[in-house]
Amino acid sequence: MRLSVIMPVYNREAYVGAALRSLLRQRNAADLDIIVIDDGSTDGSAEAVRAMMDEAPCIRLFQQENMGVTRTRNSGLRQLKPETELVSFLDSDDISPAGRFGADLDLFRKDPSLELTYSRMMLVDRIDEETLEPAPDSNSITVRGIHLSAAIFARGLVDRIGGFDEDFIQAEDTDFLLRSFEVGPRYVLPDTLALYYRRHAGNMTRQEDVQSREFLRAVYKSMKRRRADPSLKPIEGIFELKKLADWRFN
Repeated sequence: MRLSVIMPVYNREAYVGAALRSLLRQRNAADLDIIVIDDGSTDGSAEAVRAMMDEAPCIRLFQQENMGVTRTRNSGLRQLKPETELVSFLDSDDISPAGRFGADLDLFRKDPSLELTYSRMMLVDRIDEETLEPAPDSNSITVRGIHLSAAIFARGLVDRIGGFDEDFIQAEDTDFLLRSFEVGPRYVLPDTLALYYRRHAGNMTRQEDVQSREFLRAVYKSMKRRRADPSLKPIEGIFELKKLADWRFN
């Protein structure tokens, strides 16, 4: 199955190589298409990606002026090829666990009507750069949180949802996921571990005032949509919501 993974990159030279390696180790599980959108990085992010492209032609790199993560995700959607059957995402500082695609893609193979899998995520403060697994002395929490990388979307569902709402500075992923479940797709919630969310000083979610405001705005928009259109489905029992303070390790 052709799986396209969209990866926005902005000044992640230190992390993007590990993120790509975590995808490439799963090439036997899917016909992998990795779409990297460099959003005007000023460090060596693009060079780090290019260094891997000769040995991994499934990586496609596109560069643009800095436009922010929401528009960058939309740039990635525009690069999907007609043969793409499934779509997922991985942020350039996170890690895709070994075996993740093999487990979740098998669900799509067994059920052609399936439109969405939504798995679990581990927040972790230290990754072993060789094994691409949590370091032995790391701190971690596993939840079914709100993160695009926890989802694998059927291409038809992505086309139905439309792009990311460029009105958002952050929480565009929350809005996209809420819209995904509102339309009532056929979905499953596997216990697969879909990503290692690397906690570090540069995380966007460290900007708590912006993150909280944008998250609440995404929830409010969902409420307005569902009031206006009773055919849309309520979002209940899917996400484990925690305060950011509960996700801190120190």
